[in-house]
Amino acid sequence: MRIQSMTNTDTMDTFATVEQTKRLADEGCEIVRITAQGVREAENLANIKSSLIQQGYTVPLVADIHFQPKAAEIAAGIVEKIRINPGNYINNNNVETLHATSLQITEKIIPLLDICKKHKTVIRVGVNHGSLSEHIISKFGNTSEGMVESAMEFVRVIRDLDFHDVVVSMKSSHVKTMTNATRLLVSRLQAEGFDYPIHLGLTEAGEGEDGRIKSAVGIGSLLLDGIGNTIRVSLTEKPENEIPVAKAILQSCGVRVFSAEYIACPTCGRAQYDVEAVLKEVKLRTKHLTGLKIAVMGCIVNGPGEMADADYGYVGAGNGKVAIYKGKNPIQKNVNAVDAINVLMDIIEQHTL
Repeated sequence: MRIQSMTNTDTMDTFATVEQTKRLADEGCEIVRITAQGVREAENLANIKSSLIQQGYTVPLVADIHFQPKAAEIAAGIVEKIRINPGNYINNNNVETLHATSLQITEKIIPLLDICKKHKTVIRVGVNHGSLSEHIISKFGNTSEGMVESAMEFVRVIRDLDFHDVVVSMKSSHVKTMTNATRLLVSRLQAEGFDYPIHLGLTEAGEGEDGRIKSAVGIGSLLLDGIGNTIRVSLTEKPENEIPVAKAILQSCGVRVFSAEYIACPTCGRAQYDVEAVLKEVKLRTKHLTGLKIAVMGCIVNGPGEMADADYGYVGAGNGKVAIYKGKNPIQKNVNAVDAINVLMDIIEQHTL
């Protein structure tokens, strides 16, 4: 599972695009997508890639293509992957294509496939809910089923032309539409014998809490079904802000581990200490301990049971006392609360060094 993001700079501004790509890579982004809306932008990808390599950055680049097949052909000789929208390969002004599109797709896609085969460039067939072709909408409406059919008619043509380096994605700003389309896509691909990686993302999720919650629900629900190979959290913020959210989603779903994990009760009347303050201090002092699960629990009523899978635990025992756990076992009981965090840290250091 790999984390992806996208630059928001002018692709013709080589310096700005390179610098943002570097910041993304430093944050933990593993695939960077760059828009190439025209031929000039596609050509400039060579300068961007060259500058990155000269500075020691080898993060794979994806060219985001819309409307211009020629731009895709140029980019395919430069970057590791190109993203194309099936809706842009259909001539919606030609009534005859509303019911017969395979030949038109084949004619337009062959030059691109030849270049991709030569350079071992991957193609992402990226279907957007908001840009389905007219012949799809006329038959299926603007639906999840239409999104899937748009992708399937495209990948069938590509497979028939003996090209197999393909990734597929279903993008929508609606959680249910995206998740329903992706599940249906996986089912259809399997039924027809395709085995292609799936890219996950909720497009136009927004910013702040809204964007994070919608992305977590949409991407996370699919990850829990075992679906997905790459993800992108699309926020209306700096692209660098997307990476920590993606990491948190992957870790919460048990897909990858990037940091320590914490269990903490929501507090109630039984807790006789400030659980929130202690949790903040514990997180601050243990944030470097990747892979550990640490619990901060208010009392012994549910604490030991709820934190049974934690590596270490801080459990309130009342009257200013705390019990420190390693796994399910209390290592020290009746620790004075003022000393408890230091005792917890000493025990963690003893067993992790």
